[in-house]
Amino acid sequence: MNFDYKPETYFNGTGASSLLVKLTYPESQWGEEICIFATALDGEIFFEIIDFYGNEYKTKPEYSDGPLPLQELILLVESLEVDPDSEMGNINQTLKGIPVAESKLYPELKAYFNQKRAHFGYI
Repeated sequence: MNFDYKPETYFNGTGASSLLVKLTYPESQWGEEICIFATALDGEIFFEIIDFYGNEYKTKPEYSDGPLPLQELILLVESLEVDPDSEMGNINQTLKGIPVAESKLYPELKAYFNQKRAHFGYI
């Protein structure tokens, strides 16, 4: 697995936002889905996390000056946090699980999380 891989760009010319990753949590009784978007603003790329409940997420990093290497994107996914005082839908409990990840921009991301799920007995 090439953890240094990063796409040339997140954007295909159709807008200032791009879907980076779709995460699903099959073991959650609610079947949560979380999407990670990149948005270009003033020469930087900001990361935004969207879920069904409208939770506010802390991202690490919050922004970058270019596409992240695969290793940093994995860290972003694995370090997602929601403020427990404003948590909706028990999402922090869901985030303790290992997601199924899909990304057109990071083809190896799915294999990484599938291997992790297999190692911990999810599949």
